[in-house]
Amino acid sequence: MTVTMRFAPSPTGRLHVGNIRTALHNALFALKHDGRFVLRIDDTDNERSTVDYDQAIRDDLDWLGLKPDALFRQSERFDLYEREFERLRAAGRVYACYETPEELDVRRKVLLGRGLPPVYERKVADTPVPTGVAPHWRFRLEHGVPILWDDMVRGPQKFDPALISDPVIRRADGSWLYLLPSVIDDIDMGVSHIVRGEDHVSNSAVQLQMFAALGAPDPIFAHEALLVAAEGKMSKRLGATGVEAVRNAGIEPMALLSLLARLGTSQPVEPRAKLAELAEGFDFAHFGRAPTHFDLAEVEQLNSRLLHHLDFSDVADRVPAWVGDGEWLLLRGNIAHLRELEEWCDVLGGDLATPVLELDDRAFVGRAATTAGEIAWSDGPWAELATRLKAESGRKGKALFHPLRLALTGRDSGPEMAPLLERIGRDRAIGRLKAAAQ
Repeated sequence: MTVTMRFAPSPTGRLHVGNIRTALHNALFALKHDGRFVLRIDDTDNERSTVDYDQAIRDDLDWLGLKPDALFRQSERFDLYEREFERLRAAGRVYACYETPEELDVRRKVLLGRGLPPVYERKVADTPVPTGVAPHWRFRLEHGVPILWDDMVRGPQKFDPALISDPVIRRADGSWLYLLPSVIDDIDMGVSHIVRGEDHVSNSAVQLQMFAALGAPDPIFAHEALLVAAEGKMSKRLGATGVEAVRNAGIEPMALLSLLARLGTSQPVEPRAKLAELAEGFDFAHFGRAPTHFDLAEVEQLNSRLLHHLDFSDVADRVPAWVGDGEWLLLRGNIAHLRELEEWCDVLGGDLATPVLELDDRAFVGRAATTAGEIAWSDGPWAELATRLKAESGRKGKALFHPLRLALTGRDSGPEMAPLLERIGRDRAIGRLKAAAQ
């Protein structure tokens, strides 16, 4: 069996972290099994779907590195849906209904009042058909045999179809609801595994009967626990955390993906630079059923750790022109976001504001300026400068190194001074030491 995964967002808004996790897990499973990752735009909602959101979804996936092997849009597949709908209708698996929403609501309340499940009650065959009223259409579930499947996350699942209402699959205006077109697409695209949130479990029970009614084999399901914001609020908070917010925060795509690939498992979360590295250890059996907490602060931490280990080739197209391989190796351990590189431009080769030092520190860096002019700069000047100043002044530790770092860089912390001093250069270093001594 060729593993074929699909991510099927609706173009009614931007992707948020829950969507991104679903897309990622589908892509990783396909990558691990040398399969296909398909993007299907579920744009049957004409009122809410927009071209702009369609483009934004594709742009977001591209930025994340989750590039699909194929793209489909449901709005371009209505002929297929119509043909399969008529096949089900001819087989008696779909039927027309004429109740108004108000009538259905009243009947639901009556059933609940009697202590019965609010399951749709099918009309008898000779029920009069109202004139001048367009029907909506329901899929007829077969009763008597339980709906069973072994879920990759939730384990064995069992539903009694008699306790499920026959689902509406088509509105009176002819527009489609989610359930049937999704099944038709999954069959046509050869989707082997369906990965989505646990809020779709009951939909899957219904859809398994649709697969069977259309003569298709059952797909394999994985229903994942939903994401919960760190402070306990659900999707409204997470809905604001999407690709746009992550990009604006200066987060690397792989920092976010590294967390989402392991969140909800007992596996350690480690920053990874490539999707293939995440795919190697990916297994739905590792995911638990408890709600999964997402915290953007964890992504920030991963972002720093990721940058500290990336090669220059991984960032070369996204860094300022003055940053080369040497500058990257020097600075990567001191940044949490790529944009922070700009803060080091003047430190390495520009003009700095002269720091204000204590009187005895000014005398010390003045002596350092003289010593810096006396030593050889061809073979690691920092070690010789520090050794001579230690012997001359009796200073050591922070008292020795902090005034020098502050005078040379204008900062209290930063990269190791040995390579940094070489990059600053002899004349610029001496000039900064002299200025700080005034």
